[in-house]
Amino acid sequence: MKQSIPYGKQNIQQDDIDAVVQALTSDYLTQGPKVAEFETAFANYVGSKYAVAVNNATAGLHLAVLALDLQPGDRVITTPITFAASANCVRYAGAEVWFADIDRETYTLSLESTKELIESKPKGFFKGIIPVDFAGLPVNLELFRELANKHNLWIIEDACHAPGGYFIDSKNEKQFCGNGVYADIGVFSFHPVKHIACGEGGMLTTNSEELYKKLNLLRTHGITKDHMTENHGAWYYEMQTLGFNYRLTDIQSALGITQLAKNENGVRRRNEIASNYKKAFSGKLKFQNLPENLYNAHHLFVVEVQNRKALYEYLKEENIYAQIHYIPVHTLPYYKQIGYEGANLQNAEDYYSKCISLPMYPSLTSDEQIYVIEKVLIFLNG
Repeated sequence: MKQSIPYGKQNIQQDDIDAVVQALTSDYLTQGPKVAEFETAFANYVGSKYAVAVNNATAGLHLAVLALDLQPGDRVITTPITFAASANCVRYAGAEVWFADIDRETYTLSLESTKELIESKPKGFFKGIIPVDFAGLPVNLELFRELANKHNLWIIEDACHAPGGYFIDSKNEKQFCGNGVYADIGVFSFHPVKHIACGEGGMLTTNSEELYKKLNLLRTHGITKDHMTENHGAWYYEMQTLGFNYRLTDIQSALGITQLAKNENGVRRRNEIASNYKKAFSGKLKFQNLPENLYNAHHLFVVEVQNRKALYEYLKEENIYAQIHYIPVHTLPYYKQIGYEGANLQNAEDYYSKCISLPMYPSLTSDEQIYVIEKVLIFLNG
């Protein structure tokens, strides 16, 4: 196949282009009505009470830990198999990251490993948990909530891979990723390879009015015109805390609105692609397990192979650009330098030695997927 096939790709259609053009010719390029419209649509989609748009998910994670009052010296648990931002946000606040191992079948943060880590320390040692819906597979946050409540911990759900994913809880209720029922705050990404492409962008979701107000304040320099201590006129505002400029523009929000409207169909197509891969590779390759009562939004489709580097290079020669998700965070030079080099996270390291992400995006054609499958099988057969 002459045309290259990436592991992920945005799908921009005419309605997206029209929406951006309309925003560009409107009175507002930023801080206008499209931002609030996108926030409302997104909150309705995931089922949360509130949503706060930000310029990227890393900024969202940063604001989330600050809104939950993370302080220097506090300790937070997350997974080593994630993009570095899931851990870096803790370091931004001057706090410590502690890694629990992954479940070897789902590749998500292990409840058992997290419980063991928490219970190995005195009560109050940890402040919170950041589980990641890795590759689009939801974490069962009901179980993590029970553990968190027992130890007075908050939960930030890193749902960047999983808009449209859900699990069925013990009450037989469908819990969409980021709906705020079991997590204090959810975080989503709108990077081009994700489900909803805004160029860059992110969204925070919560059911707490208090957290919603904090997030809004922190997003815009800590400046507000609401609940002021004084009022000198219509121009007056107050900076009430040290905040940041983490705003999303109307241009990006307009694109996000049209992209969001297509996500349900996009997730359905992603699951069709995943089903084809599973049929082709069943008994030949290991891939992410799908536990009962979970619906995978499939940002990624990861397989495991012993000679991973050789497969990666072979696919590249055939114009298939696979990717590796992820280098375990605790093995990155920055984290090794600050004392994580000896971490005992065998499941994460074993997974990393074999993992490779195959092309997964809604506009991947059937012919392209057949080509990918054929090349992988040729490689496996020597």
